[in-house]
Amino acid sequence: MSKILFVMTGADHWTLADGTKHPTGYWAEEAAAPYEAFRAAGHEVTVATPGGVVPTVDRGSLAPEVNGGQEGADHVAATLAAFTGLQRPVRLEDVRADDYDAVFYPGGHGPMEDLAVDRVSGRLLADALASGKPLGVVCHGPAALLAATTAGGANAFAGYRVAAFTNAEETQAGFADRAKWLLQDRLTEAGVLVQEGEPWAPHVVVDRNLVTGQNPASAAPLAAELIERLV
Repeated sequence: MSKILFVMTGADHWTLADGTKHPTGYWAEEAAAPYEAFRAAGHEVTVATPGGVVPTVDRGSLAPEVNGGQEGADHVAATLAAFTGLQRPVRLEDVRADDYDAVFYPGGHGPMEDLAVDRVSGRLLADALASGKPLGVVCHGPAALLAATTAGGANAFAGYRVAAFTNAEETQAGFADRAKWLLQDRLTEAGVLVQEGEPWAPHVVVDRNLVTGQNPASAAPLAAELIERLV
C-alpha cells in the first residue's frame, strides 16, 4: 500500500476580471475518479488544503450534464460522500512530500484563486518534483505550478511538458473573456511547455515523474498512470 497526498484548493470562489466572485472549488470528477482508482488499488489517500479548511466542491461539477447523465452524477456524488478525508483535511502547512509515495492535485477553478499563489504549495510541488516520486496534476490544478519557483526565481517546472486546461476549453466554458488570466498563457509565460490536446477529450502528458491531464476526462487515465508507477 502506498500513501498518496491529495492537495486540494481551499477556495470557494474565483475572482474574475471585473471583481465578481464566481462560486467554485474543486471539480468533482477530478477528485472522485482518482480517489476511487487509488482506493481500489489498495492505496491510502490523505487530503491537505491550505489552513486545513474543508474543500468546497464546485456545485456545477455535480450536474448530470457534466457526468454523462444522472447515473454518472449519482455515482460521483456517492464516491465523494464515501471520501471521508474530504471532511478531515490536514493543514498543507504541516505536510512534507517526503512522507508520501505520490502527490496529486485535482483541479476546478479554485486553484486559480489560491494555489496559484500559495508558496507552501509551491515548495511542496518543487520538492515532489525533485524527489522523483510520481506527481500528478490535472485540469486547472497546474495553476499551482505557477507558485513553484527555484532559488533563482525561475519556475521549477520550466522546460517540462504538461497538459492543462486550454484557452480553447476556457473559451468554450464561457470564462476566457471574463478571467484575469488564462492558465495556458500563464504557464507558457513561465517556461512550461503546454501540450494541447483536443478540447474535452482525455489527454495525459508524462514528462519524467510528472504526469498531467488536460481536463476532467483526463482524471481517470491520469490516475491509472500514477498507479502503474506505484507498483
